[in-house]
Amino acid sequence: MESVNIHEAKTKLSSLLAKVEKGNEHITICRAGQPIAEIVPYKKKKRSSIVNSLKPLKISGDLTAPSSGDWNV
Repeated sequence: MESVNIHEAKTKLSSLLAKVEKGNEHITICRAGQPIAEIVPYKKKKRSSIVNSLKPLKISGDLTAPSSGDWNV
């Protein structure tokens, strides 16, 4: 893991992002020697895990039949 100060991060942002993109590297940005942020590779979330977690909706009855009940407005 590489650490850089804020000034260096501002001036070399493109090259730091390229390092992260190519090598799956993490870069820590520091202020006065203290870590304040981290640049890490983006990981796509699998859509299938969301779709698989949904339960099918079961509807019974005739949806086209008139409703029972008074709808006086």
